[in-house]
Amino acid sequence: MKKYSINILFLVVTFCTLSAQQHIDPEYVKVTNERAAKIVSKLELSDTKKEQAVAGIIGQQYRNISKIQEARDAKIDALKKATSKTKQKDKIEKLKKKAEKSISRLHKSYLKQLSKELTNDKIDAVKDGMTYGVLPKTYAAFLDMIPSLNQEQKDYIYSNLKEAREKAIDGGSSKEKHAWFGKYKGRINNYLSAQGYDLEKEREGWYKRIEERKNAKGNK
Repeated sequence: MKKYSINILFLVVTFCTLSAQQHIDPEYVKVTNERAAKIVSKLELSDTKKEQAVAGIIGQQYRNISKIQEARDAKIDALKKATSKTKQKDKIEKLKKKAEKSISRLHKSYLKQLSKELTNDKIDAVKDGMTYGVLPKTYAAFLDMIPSLNQEQKDYIYSNLKEAREKAIDGGSSKEKHAWFGKYKGRINNYLSAQGYDLEKEREGWYKRIEERKNAKGNK
């Protein structure tokens, strides 16, 4: 009887929380549309209808990701209130995996929609826009920090940053997006160390060169 009551409580709390989320906050719609418009403005499409279509796809993607993650978090919160801590871990993990699968399907659908409107280069630009341009900035930083990198090493760095970006576009927050890049930058650093680079020394030399450039520019 006690288990039955707990399950009912879990369902009621979840239903109430999710019901409240069915009405999308108009302010959030505005924010996501503005984000999308900002990304599209840099694509230089020169086609108003296409710009509107792409902006609509991007804006909706932001909202779709948020919807899945908010539903997941609501169910986790409800679970924590309705079950003991010893029983929470596996159930929470299942909820997270279910959400990940939903986002994975959404990811594929999103790219498919974009591919109907944009070339691969433009799609990459959208991905960079959704991830604050971390990939090109970080890649350029690695090349500047270690000028002696060979092509194989450059390719390794770039492919890992691309993989990080692919994960990061599904992040629901800035923190989550940057966390993906942080994870892959750690992988890159380990690779470079194994390749014989002293990253602390390389970084010190890089900072010195940056300072010298600033001073040279200031003296002009």
